Amino acid sequence: QVQLVESGGGLVQAGGSLRLSCAASGRTFSRYTMGWFRQAPGKEREFVATIIRSGGSTRYADSVKGRFTISRDNAKNTVYLQMNSLKPEDTAVYYCAAAPRMVVSQASYDFWGQGTQVTVSS
Repeated sequence: QVQLVESGGGLVQAGGSLRLSCAASGRTFSRYTMGWFRQAPGKEREFVATIIRSGGSTRYADSVKGRFTISRDNAKNTVYLQMNSLKPEDTAVYYCAAAPRMVVSQASYDFWGQGTQVTVSS
């Protein structure tokens, strides 16, 4: 069992930056691929980024490639999402999740956080 708690969301102007954190409980964090997903108002939740257990490989949605960076610190049981050059269309609730392998399908993620709101004003 892994419990995930996101933090770092907030209100930022377009072009600004935010760094989200996701702290995991338990001693098995390093066994999981970690992902970030987001859900905008009136839309389905979508994949944002994922990082394998070692941190050596990452994948991004095309909409955030070059602007967002996912990273992890296994010693701190934490995964991060650095978001730069934010746009109003990045406004959403951002969720972190844990999966047994690198996948982008939400169905393969076993554990989810409660989400953190990111609002980008124009």
